[in-house]
Order: sequence, then structure tokens, then C-alpha cells
Amino acid sequence: MRTFFAIFLLLGACAGTARADQTFSPFPAPLIHYQNQEAALELLTGSPLSLWETLVHRAREQPMNVLVSALFLGAIVHTFLASRIGRVAERMAQRGDSPFLATICHYLGEVETIFGIWVIPVAVTMGIRFGWHNFTSYLQKVSYNEPMFVIVIMAMAATRPVIGCAERLLGFFAKIGRGTPAAWWFSILLVAPLLGSFLTEPAAITIAALLLAKKFYDHKPSQRLAYATIGLLFVNVSVGGALSHFAAPPILMVASLWHWDMVWVLRHFGPPVLVGITLSTVTYACLFRHELHSMAAAAHPTRPTSHDQRGAPFWVTAVHLLFIGWTVFNLHTPQVFWFSFLVFLAFMRATAAHQSPLRFREPLLVGFFLAGLVTHGGLQEWWIAPLLQDLSARTLFLGSALLSTFNDNAAVTYLTALVPKFMDNPALQYAVVSGALTGGGLTLIANAPNPAGQSLLQRYFRGGIAPLKLFFAAAIPTLIVGSCFLLL
Repeated sequence: MRTFFAIFLLLGACAGTARADQTFSPFPAPLIHYQNQEAALELLTGSPLSLWETLVHRAREQPMNVLVSALFLGAIVHTFLASRIGRVAERMAQRGDSPFLATICHYLGEVETIFGIWVIPVAVTMGIRFGWHNFTSYLQKVSYNEPMFVIVIMAMAATRPVIGCAERLLGFFAKIGRGTPAAWWFSILLVAPLLGSFLTEPAAITIAALLLAKKFYDHKPSQRLAYATIGLLFVNVSVGGALSHFAAPPILMVASLWHWDMVWVLRHFGPPVLVGITLSTVTYACLFRHELHSMAAAAHPTRPTSHDQRGAPFWVTAVHLLFIGWTVFNLHTPQVFWFSFLVFLAFMRATAAHQSPLRFREPLLVGFFLAGLVTHGGLQEWWIAPLLQDLSARTLFLGSALLSTFNDNAAVTYLTALVPKFMDNPALQYAVVSGALTGGGLTLIANAPNPAGQSLLQRYFRGGIAPLKLFFAAAIPTLIVGSCFLLL
């Protein structure tokens, strides 16, 4: 990875030097720049521009729009090829080929690194075309609060006291089914996603993934059930945070702009979310009832709890939960929650007897993934905003769900919030957000917490998680949840 950063810095410096004498030209241009030009064209022609004419005009006005979108498309295609590249890297390592090339292939096959890697050609092209200062100015406008927050909240949620607390809570529901793998499967997939409305979705998926690994995936389910489970997890987590105005990223991005509070969100999103998660989980439980039952019969006896697995004292767990609550409360202020995280690390060191080693690799990889994604996402508004602008509520719901499979669903709702048409239209607001929530489980890049689940569970899938298999595994719960948003 240090090699990639070195190349990135070298090429960036060369690009900045080569164009240092040229006039600074800001890119990407603000939407109002295009809208003013298009309004003038409509006055001249006497007719409104079609969507195609709008996109062609913006592409001609700034050809770099097409290039950065093509690079974004290349990153998406790369995610579908990641598992194959990973297998190539494994074969190269086994044959003893060049360690350097094998390492490069390994990183190219890691889903979490892909969007960050594809930022390199974006930086080079923007630096060559407009000067390095233009690219650094663009980075200063991009909000990286979400990637930083996800790193901190994932690390906190994966600690032994928090996981132990969640395990005891979900174990209460699992006891109804006598604590079998099927009972744990049902309670985790039904209850843990709803915790996301209070702990945030990244924390919920971290807890759910770690418990699923321990209570379900370690019993070696079939690959068909393994994919169905992670697809259901992604969909349930995507909508499970929609019971509050701060936990689900698509809602968080627009709640203040559209004046949504806790009561409004709970009243409008609560019924379809609760019904959708329940129906989806029950449907998959029925479809895989035979295998779940056979897993219960073949389950290994419970092993004695080791020293590292025992729960922490109540006061230690309480302090961990207070740190998580404080981090959620200050999620818009990275200076505060990063300082708090350093204090949290000191507390973990002081209570090392009740702690396990901090899991930091997965949070860092997920943060890197999201940072690359939001860097690309900010360059796509030139085509996303006009695409959503003139759609009806029903079509907007479908379009938002579809776009969320190719872009972070929080970015979709944020770009919609920039369109004046949505400011005073609650029906369109609900349609675009519910569509983004619905499509958040179909791909790894559709919802910010998904890479966390992928990072924690990918070892249970042969050759890594295949994007197409994940898509089809999440299709049924996506249809169920989408129907609930449309009908309830």
C-alpha cells in the first residue's frame, strides 16, 4: 500500500508542477453554473431541455465530467472483478512468483482498496488538466466526516465489553429457540439491525457480523445460505437505522435540510421498516428452514469460556457504552470524537485485563473504502442531479434504489437535497430517501456500513464475496422492503 501512496504523491507533484503557470480553473463546477447556462438556452430555444440534452450540454461544457465518471465506472467494474484478481494473487504467491507483483495483485483484489486506488487516476487527470491546486481544493470541499466516524465507531463496537453486552441482549431472544444456531441467526438478523437506529448502522453491522461469525458462520452453512444471510443482513441494516434521524446515512444527510426530527422519521419510516425487516427475516427462515434445522442438530457443544472471552465488569461495559453514545452525539465534529477516541484508547490500556486486542485493521480498511467512495461521489452530481430532478414520486423511488446500487445511498440523497424542487415536497423527499434505503443492501458500495460486514465475514466465502451472488441474495428482501415502503 505504501507503494501506491508513493506513486500518488509523485504523480501529483509532477502534475502540479507542470501546470503551475496556468490559470486556475475550478472543477467540478457548481450545479448553479450549469443551471444558469441551461436556463439561458431554454430562453433562446423557447423549449425546456430534455435530460439527454442537459447531459450532453454539461459534457460539452466540461469534458472532464465524462472522464471522471468513466473512472468511477471503472472502479465499479473493478469491484466485480476483485474476487478473481484475489485468486490470481493467491496462485502467484503459491507459485513463488515475484513478491512485488503478487502483493500488487493482492491489493488490487481487496474490495476495500479499490475506490482509493481509482482516486489516483482522478487526481492525475485533474492535476494535469487544471493544476494540482484544483484537486487539493476539491478535496477540501469533500466531507470525510463519515469515513472518520465509521473508523472510530467500528473500533469501539468491536471491543469485548460491547460485544459481550450485545451477546447477552440478543441471547435473551435466542433462548426462545433454545440457543440453537437458527435461533441466534433469527435474533441477530431481526434485532441487531434495529440497534442501528440508536448505535448507528456501522456499529450495528459490526456487532451483527461478529456475532454471526461466532454463532452461525462457524457452523459452516452452505454457500447458498451464507450468501442469503449476508444479503439479508445488508438489507436489514440499511433500513434498520431509519427509526431515528441520525443513524442511517441517507437520512442523516438530509434531516437538517428538510427539518426532519426523531418523531417525524419514526412516524413515517417506522411501520414499513419494522414490517419489512420482520417479513424479510421470516421469509428467509422459511426458505432455509431445513438447513437451519439440520445445523441445530449438528451444532457443536458449547465450549468453555476462556479468559479472553469472558464478559467485562459492568462498570467497564458502561464506560464503553458512554464513549459510544458520546461519539454518536458528536458525529458531526470529528475533532471531538477523535480526541474522545484517544481517551478511549487510554481507558482500554488501563483496563487491559478486561479487554481483547483492538480490531483496527477492518475499521481502517472500511474508512479507506468510504473515503475513496465519497471522493468519487462528489464528482458525479453533474449527471445524478438532473436524472432525479424531473421524476414522479414512484419513478423517483425506483430510480433512487437503482442509483444506490452504483453509488453510496447517502450521496444520492445528498445530491437530491441540492435540487430546489425537493425542498417543499414531502412526497418526493420520502420517495428518494426510502428508495435509497431500499437499494442499500444490493451491493458492497450501496450503503456505508456494508464494507464493514464484508470485511468481517469474507473469510466464510470461497474466493471472497462475489458481487453478483450478493446482489441476487439481497434481491428478495429488497423487494419485500421496497413493497413495504410503497404500500405502508
